Amino acid sequence: MSPVLAGVLQLLALTAALALAHVPLGNHMARVYSSPRHLRVEKWIYKGIGADPDTEMRWPAYLRGVLAFSLAGVLFLYLLQRLQGVLPGSLGFASIDPDQAFNTAASFVANTNWQSYYGEQAMGHVVQTAGLAVQNFVSAAVGIAVAVALVRGFARSRTGELGNFWADLVRGVVRVLVPIAAVGAVILVACGVIQNFSGIHEVGQFMGGTQEWNGGAVASQEVIKELGTNGGGYFNANSAHPFENPTPFTNLFEIFLILLIPVALTRTFGVMTGSVRQGYAILGTMAAIWAGFVALMMWTEFAHHGPALQAAGGAMEGKELRFGIGGSSLFAVTTTLTSTGAVDSFHSSYTGLGGGITMLGMMLGEIAPGGVGSGLYGMLVMAVVAVFIAGLMVGRTPEYLGKKIGTREIKFAACYILITPALVLVFTAAAMALPTPGDSMTNSGAHGFSEILYAYTSASNNNGSAFAGLDADTQWFNSTLGLAMLLGRFVPMVFVLALAGSLARQQPVPATAGTLRTEKPLFAGLLAGAVLIITGLTHFPALALGPLAEGLA
Repeated sequence: MSPVLAGVLQLLALTAALALAHVPLGNHMARVYSSPRHLRVEKWIYKGIGADPDTEMRWPAYLRGVLAFSLAGVLFLYLLQRLQGVLPGSLGFASIDPDQAFNTAASFVANTNWQSYYGEQAMGHVVQTAGLAVQNFVSAAVGIAVAVALVRGFARSRTGELGNFWADLVRGVVRVLVPIAAVGAVILVACGVIQNFSGIHEVGQFMGGTQEWNGGAVASQEVIKELGTNGGGYFNANSAHPFENPTPFTNLFEIFLILLIPVALTRTFGVMTGSVRQGYAILGTMAAIWAGFVALMMWTEFAHHGPALQAAGGAMEGKELRFGIGGSSLFAVTTTLTSTGAVDSFHSSYTGLGGGITMLGMMLGEIAPGGVGSGLYGMLVMAVVAVFIAGLMVGRTPEYLGKKIGTREIKFAACYILITPALVLVFTAAAMALPTPGDSMTNSGAHGFSEILYAYTSASNNNGSAFAGLDADTQWFNSTLGLAMLLGRFVPMVFVLALAGSLARQQPVPATAGTLRTEKPLFAGLLAGAVLIITGLTHFPALALGPLAEGLA
């Protein structure tokens, strides 16, 4: 079988699996976030944290819950790392330095999971399981909760209430993430992913010396790493490591996990707003962008330029032989068009244009289909902008799902769109202008610039993948990347929840003959164009200096 055909077959199998899971999982999540009933275990949790799950919240109260919970998560994870040296199960590893502990705490709470450390050489079992794995669950649940709050803003009328954050958080963990993760972990263990609490042991001779590996609860962390679009690997090689991702089947299964909830949430959106076709329009837009990026990536990596690439069948540098170009390209596009950040190959080794595709996927806002929760609310914000543009074209007040898009709503949407590009460009400019940060670049010229641009793009968009080649374990990068991750995660949430509150207070506007049909393919095309033009062109000058310059050289 040719490598190209293998890649196409993997793409078709993945699409079929997602199509089968879309409706049942989407309907299940709609019931979860609409049900007035609380499970017994949920009641225990509410009692333990002192929350009343039946109290409705307006957007400022909902936001305060998000920020308070996330701040507590940052402090807990920071202290856990700083105390690692005296904790049991530390495997003899020392406590983490303050700047790296801050970076890691901010990273995992912000659902970014950027790692400037070697997982198997820095983090013991307690930090990995009680700290990092727990944040993989709750940070994903926070993203879903904010997305559901925005959906309620569209679905409700003449009220500013968006639900209860604590109820949405707990239900997301208990009823959605934990059950799927439990099944997924069993599948990964059956396919060869390790799951144990063994210590460090010697595995053999390597280049004249001994090689040592430590075990860990890898399968259970790997599944929520992908399912929650987190991305933090137990080992430094991430999903390229055979302990995390041993076979082509596990590689495809992990891609399926990454896309599962973001794809199903479009169904949840349609069901909760009472118009399933609106959900299909959003899904169609996401799928078209994702499929286009996959096709471009495979074309750039399979293109045969030079005898070395012809002999290997494509650009195989930095890619695992067991996955090939097809599986690696599919993983790279999926992980950068969502907020996952996991990698099964090294993006720095991709062709110049291939590396640019991974960056552009993050720069679009990771909305095709995006991260767990963040992809849906990001695409809905872009839908608001697309409706506003359409209204300007025809000279009538724009409406979306029966809600008028006025000055207040479009200001919130505009602020949401501008915050992450501002973080990326400002931090990248500062790193390039100052003398010290440039010392961390392994390469010079356009590729070196791409290393820094990729790092801040990944951090600000809460992706977490790295371009490789950049020594990010410095005080400058640990501090600035940590700050970019926190700002890139929580400042946009402010505008999303404010937009949700503004929409929920409105009285629905009846559809007329002049109302734009937002469930039609015409609107899906307009939405895709708005995404590519508004967010894509914002970063074009930076892309021209890095991956485009390298790819066209």
